[in-house]
Amino acid sequence: MPIEIKELHIRVAVNAAQIGQAGGVRTAASGSNPAADNEREAIVAECVEQVLQIIQNKAER
Repeated sequence: MPIEIKELHIRVAVNAAQIGQAGGVRTAASGSNPAADNEREAIVAECVEQVLQIIQNKAER
């Protein structure tokens, strides 16, 4: 018998000091490595496509 999850709670704790450090590293890496930028864009595009597919599947139900 399949189990259906009706609710999913996700809790995230964010530390402000880590955000500043990660952001600086990300900016430096993206400026020096165009291949990483292309890979990141491809990953984001794939994620967007999958999310839109999930939304479409839910709308069909």
